[in-house]
Amino acid sequence: MFILVIYTGLTSKNFLTPDNGLNLLANMSYRLVIALGIAGCVITAGCDLSAGRMIGFGACIAGTLLQKVENSGRFFAQPQWEHFGNGILLKITPMNPFLVLLLVMVVCAVFGTVTGWFIAYLSVPPFIATLAMMEIIYGLGLLFTNATPLGGYIEGYTVFSTGKFLGLSYLIWMALIMAGITWFIFNMTRHGKYMYAIGGNPQAAEVAGVPVNMTLVLIYAKAAAFYGMAGYMLGAKAGGASVNTGLGYEMEAIAACALGGVSVTGGRGKVSSAIIGVAVLELLKTALQYLGVNANAQYIAIGIVIFIAASLDIRKYLTKK
Repeated sequence: MFILVIYTGLTSKNFLTPDNGLNLLANMSYRLVIALGIAGCVITAGCDLSAGRMIGFGACIAGTLLQKVENSGRFFAQPQWEHFGNGILLKITPMNPFLVLLLVMVVCAVFGTVTGWFIAYLSVPPFIATLAMMEIIYGLGLLFTNATPLGGYIEGYTVFSTGKFLGLSYLIWMALIMAGITWFIFNMTRHGKYMYAIGGNPQAAEVAGVPVNMTLVLIYAKAAAFYGMAGYMLGAKAGGASVNTGLGYEMEAIAACALGGVSVTGGRGKVSSAIIGVAVLELLKTALQYLGVNANAQYIAIGIVIFIAASLDIRKYLTKK
């Protein structure tokens, strides 16, 4: 990757520029939040295939609540003014963007809790449980939006993408804050220690008194909340949303975790692993774009890198075992 970045920088004059770097970080921001959420699932030797659809669902919830009042295609087709009581006029305005962010995360966390409950208490394999939730969330999103794209957002929402603090986009700051919170959870809380214990050996963890079932439920609930936040961020960046927003992002997140060092066999992984994995994938995609590689061929390159990373990880696990 180092050689590729240096070569691309020497052959493409706009690659190693501050603007391209900031754009790269902005693209990494919501992908990092997704990877941070899914990392907990991977550390416990699980996965979450519902992430992509959960992102789209969260983006749609945020979009329906943060459209401009004067937007002709507004989802909730309400007049700007309504009679309230005895002739009193009430102005219909969008919700507070921060309140909507909290609402989106809570709603997604509820669905994540359901997924975690099936995995923990009914012993449904994570692959099957999250696959089922993926279909459920997609169906609910289609029913909720009637498969209609959303747009026309208020400035208070899109400013998360356009606004900056200390030269960095608000999206980047949000990702950094979530990375800090995740680091604290992984390293400084009992929940984090329980998570690694379950990933290492769930039977031994249960014998040692670890609340395995409750920990698994919290892991998948937390992951879903992160997906909701990522959907909120992606909607702000794109200026619109649909049920297909975030489609396939769960695969990129799992790949980023594997590339960065979150072991797919469970028990190992850090926040820095997710950051490195996301950075590697984004640098790879951006470098290939600047080199003029066919966009369809880029998937082949990413697939090869994932093959190599996963093979090395499994090899290390087998050697230690």
